[in-house]
Amino acid sequence: MPETMTMTDTRPATLAELRASGWTSRTVKTELRENLVAALAEHRELFPGILGYEDTVVPEIVNGILSGHDLLLLGEKGQAKSRLMRRLVNFLDEWTPYLDLPDCPVHEDPYQPITGPGKAMVAEHDESEIPIAWWHRSDRYAERLAPGTKFADLIGEIDPAKVLSAGAGLNTEASLSFGLIPRMHRGIFAMNELPDLDDLVQVGLFNILEERDVQIRGYPVSFDIDVCVLFSANPSTYNRSGKVIPQLKDRIGTTVVTHYPRERELGMQITHDQAVEDGIDELDDRFPVRVPRFMAEVVEQMSIQARKSKWVDQDSGVSARFGIANYKTMISSARRRAIMLAGEGEPTPAVPRISDLAHFHGSAIGKLELDMMGSHQMSEAQVLDAIMAEAVSHVFGEYVDDHGLEEISELFAKGVRIEVGDMLPSRHYAELLKQVPPAWEKAFEVNPAEDIAVRASCVEFVLAGLWATDRISRGETHGKVQYVL
Repeated sequence: MPETMTMTDTRPATLAELRASGWTSRTVKTELRENLVAALAEHRELFPGILGYEDTVVPEIVNGILSGHDLLLLGEKGQAKSRLMRRLVNFLDEWTPYLDLPDCPVHEDPYQPITGPGKAMVAEHDESEIPIAWWHRSDRYAERLAPGTKFADLIGEIDPAKVLSAGAGLNTEASLSFGLIPRMHRGIFAMNELPDLDDLVQVGLFNILEERDVQIRGYPVSFDIDVCVLFSANPSTYNRSGKVIPQLKDRIGTTVVTHYPRERELGMQITHDQAVEDGIDELDDRFPVRVPRFMAEVVEQMSIQARKSKWVDQDSGVSARFGIANYKTMISSARRRAIMLAGEGEPTPAVPRISDLAHFHGSAIGKLELDMMGSHQMSEAQVLDAIMAEAVSHVFGEYVDDHGLEEISELFAKGVRIEVGDMLPSRHYAELLKQVPPAWEKAFEVNPAEDIAVRASCVEFVLAGLWATDRISRGETHGKVQYVL
């Protein structure tokens, strides 16, 4: 266990010691605000690992916290909304004291308890006898996904077992079973996909935001809870009439609009960093992989093309996970080739090729939704293939000059057939392409490296670019691709 997560003997263990230490009670929003002010004054990085939001999203979050608002992060899927919400715990105190009451459903403020057991403990015992425990900030955050969430899950419910076994009255605190939000008293609660909550639960949330009060089934038992509430939502559903009750919308203090990376370079960095975070480190492996820049650009361009494709439902969005999953699949395919062809002298590091994206359907399907009006009954696989072709064409145009391409096309017109594939050894490409020498020359334009694996990748890129720009044709059989005119 890290040292910062370990309890120490110097931390007060009783209420008397806590009071003598000078600790003061603060609300969650005050705590967030004051710790954020300290971070700003020290010019610390506020959201490490979150890229591209420095001048847009982060200032809006900062303003919301300084204003003491509950926040809504409004954006399409894969725009780091949940990650941003989870990072807000870094602006809480590392450790927070609470009354050490085993049967208490909340972490009581030692100076201001809100439950019957907490109030009784403080009223009936000497402060030197009241035990204090400590709550780490990593445990002061909870989140829930809206679909299927019931009132009892979030707010609470009358517990029949307590009524029957303990004889608790229906209008007493002893009969209640607390939901997730009351249990996060003195913490942060996040609700993902707010519009998917039914109206009854939204009314319960409205009461919390308006009165900071929990009422269950109309019984006159309530608690003044201290919680910062965060929400996330997709614009297409949040702005749809009737999905979120107007009163709840009105009580959300700050709406922060997120967005996808505005530059391909930034998207490439996010994709790479997330792949490494997920455990796909290209060079740190027995079979390392070196990704050419143009291949990383093709993968990221696929996400860009998908986000403006007429075949994709843009209201749903195209998650960053689309590019991340495809990037990881590409690396894994190149690594598989290196493993299986190691005995045949395949060089390392392995270098991904366009044919390594032949398997991207498995990682891409489900990460975008088709626009049924625009797709004209195209299958998801066909849409994905079209998106990849557009991406290859776009990047190819940035790398390769048109001069000389017609010469290559003329050679294919004479009946030349070139077969490529993800399991074809790199050394075979030089032999195959003796039939089309200009393709080598174009490959050198992309990357002049002498490494045969790099050359093989460049040649495939040129051939795929010729196909994507309608200069040659291709056919695919059992994972192998033949380029013809």
